[in-house]
Amino acid sequence: MIAQVETKTYTAQEYLEAEVNSLDRHEFINGEIVLMAGGTPNHNEITTNLIFVLKLGLKGKPYRTFNSDQRLWVPQLNNYTYPDVMVVAKPVELQSGRTDTITNPVFIAEVLSKGTKAYDRDEKFAAYRSIPSFQEYLLIDQYRLQVEQYSKTDANKWIFSEYGVIGDRLTLTSIGVEISLADLYENIEFGE
Repeated sequence: MIAQVETKTYTAQEYLEAEVNSLDRHEFINGEIVLMAGGTPNHNEITTNLIFVLKLGLKGKPYRTFNSDQRLWVPQLNNYTYPDVMVVAKPVELQSGRTDTITNPVFIAEVLSKGTKAYDRDEKFAAYRSIPSFQEYLLIDQYRLQVEQYSKTDANKWIFSEYGVIGDRLTLTSIGVEISLADLYENIEFGE
């Protein structure tokens, strides 16, 4: 007989108290606290490239851009996560009683890793879609030239677009920024 390992369930309050004092970052999903893995050089470079393009494209517009150090609350599920890149319309809306947790993203991007790509495409995207302000999602592959874009067109309706050629350009309709794959993948070295 195989012994079952019992997973401890935490409250959101227990999670937030522990996270404030933690040296590591954790997500909070369905009462479980999940340690976030460190990124690869490609992951970090793609994230930096995207933030750079967004900051330039949004200059003077009513948005703020955040990296993976900024926590997001998904109120309908009471989940907490740290998207790789997030754009929020001004004014930034914070979870009631918190000064460190955003609730109103318009655009989110995740750089896919082998361990998280299925979760990012499925459960995480479903959680993000429950946020009323959320309009656009980018999934960026760090191992090959491929970007998946999901744009909200109406309540419960999303359009999927896929890009995989270095000359491709995509428009983030939610925030009015155009991105070239050449800029997004600048300095990226794909392995064999």
